[in-house]
Amino acid sequence: MKHLSAILLAALVAAAPAPAAAQEKPDFAKVLSLVDSRSSFPDADFSAVVRLVSEDPERGRSEDKVALFRRDSMDAFLMLALEPANKKGQGTLLVEDNLWFYDPTSRKFTHTSLKDNYGESAAKNSDFRSSSKAEDYEVASYAEATLGKYECWVVDLKARRDDVTYPFMRLWVSKGEYLQLKAEEYSLGKRLLRTSLYPSYAKIGNKYVATRAIFQDALVAGKRTELLMGEISVKPLSDEMFTKGYLEKVGR
Repeated sequence: MKHLSAILLAALVAAAPAPAAAQEKPDFAKVLSLVDSRSSFPDADFSAVVRLVSEDPERGRSEDKVALFRRDSMDAFLMLALEPANKKGQGTLLVEDNLWFYDPTSRKFTHTSLKDNYGESAAKNSDFRSSSKAEDYEVASYAEATLGKYECWVVDLKARRDDVTYPFMRLWVSKGEYLQLKAEEYSLGKRLLRTSLYPSYAKIGNKYVATRAIFQDALVAGKRTELLMGEISVKPLSDEMFTKGYLEKVGR
């Protein structure tokens, strides 16, 4: 499934789950593991160029271009800003369970959080790491729904730990490929915070990469970010790239 139709995109926004028919309950721990494994690269490095097109009712329209480098075997990633010019060289580095933001102007590192927004976009820092839903969540309930022509499991998730970005999540997973098509993300008080849509995927070997994602802020009307991913590669990356020293060097 490389490209979902415009009809499906509309369905992703509007579809509601239907009660599951009487049947043997699926093994949802396995379902979540399959969702994770479909988009993770434990045996290879991953890199891409990401465009973030954001609309904000107060700030207007903005666009960022970022180089993404991931090493899923050590749960590490680097986001290196390429555009606009005033952000070039800024970096966000996850390594050894620490997330750092580097400002090349001040040449200083500051701790940040996976829960924080990436810049002024509606994307979260956690959106750029490898998927770990099976580890982070347990399934509270499930149902079935149809998004366009795709039959889906709709699973309500509850976080296992306090450090996840969203304490509760409702996830639409395609039955055929076990791909995440839509997510509703909630606060601890179960207030909707964001809706995420994944209408386009590319197949890389036996893996799938979301080449288009739409993040809609549920608290600020009209605030949204569209993520477009291209120049995807699974070629080996230098160990140096996942270090603070590398950010200091490229930011000079």
